[in-house]
Amino acid sequence: MKKTHLWKPGNMLLLAGILLIALNLRPALASVGPLVSDIQASTGLSNGLLGLLTTLPLIAFGIISTLTPLVTRRLGMGWTLFSAMALLALGIVIRSLGPIFTLYLGTLLIGVAIAFGNVMLPSLTKRNFSENSGLITSLYSSVMAIGAALAAGLSVPLATQHNLEWQGSLAVWAVCAFLAALLWLPQVTRLKRTPPSNNSSMGLKSLVKSKLAWQVALFMGLQSLTFYVILAWLPSIIQDRGHGANYAGWMLSLSQATGILGSLLIPVLAGRRRDQRSIVLFLAGIEVIGLVGLIVPSLGLVWLWVSLIGFVLGGTFGLSLLFLVLRSRDSDEATSLSGMAQSIGYIIAATGPSLFGAIIDVIGSWTPALTVLFVIAILKFFMGMGAAKPGKV
Repeated sequence: MKKTHLWKPGNMLLLAGILLIALNLRPALASVGPLVSDIQASTGLSNGLLGLLTTLPLIAFGIISTLTPLVTRRLGMGWTLFSAMALLALGIVIRSLGPIFTLYLGTLLIGVAIAFGNVMLPSLTKRNFSENSGLITSLYSSVMAIGAALAAGLSVPLATQHNLEWQGSLAVWAVCAFLAALLWLPQVTRLKRTPPSNNSSMGLKSLVKSKLAWQVALFMGLQSLTFYVILAWLPSIIQDRGHGANYAGWMLSLSQATGILGSLLIPVLAGRRRDQRSIVLFLAGIEVIGLVGLIVPSLGLVWLWVSLIGFVLGGTFGLSLLFLVLRSRDSDEATSLSGMAQSIGYIIAATGPSLFGAIIDVIGSWTPALTVLFVIAILKFFMGMGAAKPGKV
């Protein structure tokens, strides 16, 4: 394999572009949760329908992820990611117009745009930074967490203190997506298309027969389900415990901030090992502690449980992205595995926000919903132990 010189100017420019795209892959989603009560008051939507604002992008992730390798072979990585950022900016603007129809249409477009970025970043890492995969995955997954933390923390202040209302607060992030598209332009011509590998790349039909590929996919799906449930409903859970909307928004931001730490540390540590099972075990133990603390309100210390859960979600997310690189042989295989894992994973994750919203509509208590997350954590542990074993799909 050709040695990669990470600090060459061209590679540094590519890395900067990757990080800027990563910064835009979560704010459009993370900005919704803290504003749910405002959106509900304005539109009259039920909790179940509000959950669709998080579920629709996940459905788009599931569908588009399988199509991304086909689009990339036709357009190339450069044009695919440029188009994704342009579509993201457009979707954010449409979502912010106000009517319910545009609210959901814009949300769907946002999901399509983000799906391309989700699939392409592991492939770019495998192709251009294979020898530094742990470091690069750590950097861009932590930047994704930074974007989510900023959006979660700023949504309510932008809507209330700066009088933007919920529509203006959501619309702000279109500026970031537009800038990402603009600054990615040099890569459109710089990233040359490469013919598919005849020796080692595997098609989707071959991957679905691989037990390891399914373990990677299910691990990604279960961690994504938990992440998007927390993203959509943590502010409501905390408000149900008697806290205000502003505090709830900052607790969501805190969870995303500690997620940055998890995203930064875990892939670097995991990338230095052939076997990542001890890391999966460590993360599972921390998650169980955090969920128990959140399930039992009398324990107090909301900030602690939120911090632990955030760290685990950031760590498992970074680890799932690293698995896409470590368990594939080349960039084509990484693209195919990423497409399969994210398609299956996000279809699983898509059930989370609306299901949990429906549980609240029917039962009226967060305890059963949080108990479901506890069960999911156990399932995720078993899938992670399989995906963490050394090997290739």
